[in-house]
Amino acid sequence: MLPEHFDSPDATALRRDYYADVASSYWGRPATDAEIDEGLADDGVARLVAPTGGFVVGRHGGEGAACGGVLLLDAERAELTRVFVRPAFRGTGGGAALLTALEEAARRLGARRMVLNTRLDLVGARALYARHGYREIPAYCEGPYMEIWYGKELAPGEPVPREGDAAA
Repeated sequence: MLPEHFDSPDATALRRDYYADVASSYWGRPATDAEIDEGLADDGVARLVAPTGGFVVGRHGGEGAACGGVLLLDAERAELTRVFVRPAFRGTGGGAALLTALEEAARRLGARRMVLNTRLDLVGARALYARHGYREIPAYCEGPYMEIWYGKELAPGEPVPREGDAAA
């Protein structure tokens, strides 16, 4: 998993697949290209760059397989967002690797706690979060597709240099 700009060709394709997956699940029918375009327009992804956030893409055999972002909410909290593993790559350990990369990205931003919100029907995603130490927390935000909130303290680990920091 490597940091990548949210609008690279692979990141864009993964974000489109992410939106198609979650929207289709919610609506109970395949999302149209027009609906996907509308959902991705002005979706806030531009904030997923330093110093306010980050985006990562995971590849399997050179193919874009997973993506996710972190958004710094305040000095100590980062939000996990747009976490997606293409169906063909689920069950291969990619979700765990993606969470690890995103938690590392959050630490680089200075976060000590990760939070996220999701829908109750996204059972697979919720199980992934629970397996990796995320626990239900009180709502920290609200919106039409937010039904459950999770949080996790990030282990301090070794300090991770922030982008642009001089090497010691």
